[in-house]
Amino acid sequence: MARPTKPFLMRASPGVMAAVERLAAAELRSVNAQIETLLREALHRRGVTPSEVVPQADDA
Repeated sequence: MARPTKPFLMRASPGVMAAVERLAAAELRSVNAQIETLLREALHRRGVTPSEVVPQADDA
């Protein structure tokens, strides 16, 4: 079963996106998967563990 994801809009400079695209191609990942990997690595370096549980929004 696929892990649930949360879509969001991100703005990045063309140079940053080009670097991410090159890295993604070299590591045989999609750009989206590469960005998530980079974010997870940055969180790990800061000692933050991402929650795998998606919080439920209040619909009230």
